[in-house]
Parts: sequence; C-alpha cells; structure tokens
Amino acid sequence: MRAGFLMSEVRIGLRRNLTMTFAVIVTVAISLSLLGIGLLSNSQVSAMKDYWYDKIEVSVFLCGSLSESPSCAGGVVTPEQRATIKADLDALPVVDSVFYESQTEAFERFKERFKDSAIAQNVTADQLPESFRVKLKDPTQFDVVVSAFSGRPGVDIVQDQRTILEKFFRLLGVLRNGALAVGLLSVLTAALLISNTLRIAAFNRRRETGVMKLVGASSWSIQLPFLLEGIFSAFIGWGLATGLLAGLKYVVQEKVAPLLTFTKFFGWGEVAAASAWLLLTGLVVSTIASLITLRRYLKV
Repeated sequence: MRAGFLMSEVRIGLRRNLTMTFAVIVTVAISLSLLGIGLLSNSQVSAMKDYWYDKIEVSVFLCGSLSESPSCAGGVVTPEQRATIKADLDALPVVDSVFYESQTEAFERFKERFKDSAIAQNVTADQLPESFRVKLKDPTQFDVVVSAFSGRPGVDIVQDQRTILEKFFRLLGVLRNGALAVGLLSVLTAALLISNTLRIAAFNRRRETGVMKLVGASSWSIQLPFLLEGIFSAFIGWGLATGLLAGLKYVVQEKVAPLLTFTKFFGWGEVAAASAWLLLTGLVVSTIASLITLRRYLKV
C-alpha cells in the first residue's frame, strides 16, 4: 500500500469523525495526564525519602531528673557514663558522626520550636534531657545502635527519627496509589472511547471497505488506516499530556520549591521518564483497543 494513499485515508477518516476524534484526543490527554501525575507522585515520594532518610538522626537521650526508665534507676547520667557512651558511639562502624546536645542547647531549641505556645513558659532547662545526635552511614542500621545502647546505665531512650517519618510517607503512599489508580481507570476509559470511535468509523465506511475487498485488497490494508487513526489520536493526546506534565514541573520548580526549601522535588529526568511511559502506554492501549474493535466489527 502506497504511503501517500494510506495517509490520505487516515486524514479522510479523521475529518469524517472530527468531533469524535477531538473527544478521543482530549480523553487520552486527560487520562495520560492523570497517570503521569501518579507516576510523578511516585517519583516525588522517592525523592523525599532519599532526601530525608539521608538526613535523619538517631537520638540517644541520657538520663535526667525526670527519667523513669529502669536504666535510669541510678539517677542522672554521670560524666564518666557520658564520656563512655560518647566513645562507644564513635567506635561503632555504622556511625558517621556524633553531636552532643546539652540541656541548655536542648532548651534553646525547645523555645525556638514552641516560641508561640504557652507550654514554653512552663518548661525549664533542667527538665529537658541531654542527648547525643547520631548520624548513621546507613539509616537502615538503626537496630545496631538500639541493641548496643538501649537499657544501658545512663541511657534513657534511643529514638529513631525515621519512625516519625514513616507515618507521613505511608500517607503519601496512599495518595500516590490513589493517583495511579485514577490514572489507570482513565486510560481504560480512553481505550473504550477509542474502540467506540473506530466502531462508528467502520460502520460509516462499510461500503468503501466492501469495495476494497472486492478489488482484492487484503484485510490488513483495509484495517491499517483505522488502526493508524487510533494511534494518531493517542499520539496527539500523549503530546498534550507531556506538555501538561512539563507545565506542572515548571510550576513546582519556580513557584513551590522556593517556598518549601526543606525538601527535594522530582526533576526533569523524572518528567522525561514519565513521558516515555505514557507514550508506551498510549500506543499499546490504542493499538490493542483498535485491533480488538476492528477484528470484531470490521467485516472484511
């Protein structure tokens, strides 16, 4: 089949069903955009995890005047215990660095955090515990510090900041999965619309296809223009979806990121990867929907 004749048939088919073609393009664009947002949400969660897990610390709180754990039965941590704990922390292979925070420093940080709250007026420096802030080479090795220092004389509590973040990331995971589910359902809707559009096109052009069959045209040459119509619509929809994702990235980079400097956002590489997945998804879905519809409704 000559390429010029083939493209002419595709253009004719698209013009005859201009309204339906427009509806398919818009539906594909919206569905792929929603799926792309789900993919970028997944990239955002991964970026935030990498950023925060690299910065979280393990806090080894020492026994103070208000400590009630069994390991603090001997009273407030002694200078000898403090020095031994510091030396043992430095000796652990999984530890990257250790920072000591005194009661005075803890009180200053507490006042800064709760400066607008009435609770700051009822707390004194001697009520806050001193601690060691431990940065690990691998944040997943928290259990090594726990097993080495939990219950040790002079140590009140060993706390991992990761446990605080896990609840937040679980919430983000639920939102991400919801966005992906909505995107996949939208893609299914687009596939059904492509199928219905081709079904109508095949019905409207049944006489032409009958004539082509009589003059010896193969089934594939008759079906190919219809198939390309579905693929063309999906390709245009993908281009619009990619433009929307690029616009979203621009807004995040220029408007959101300067305001939320405490975390990391997905980059252009993630947008390009999401766009590639959307192109593959759009082409596969449109091809499958077209082939199934043509096999069922285009009698050649």
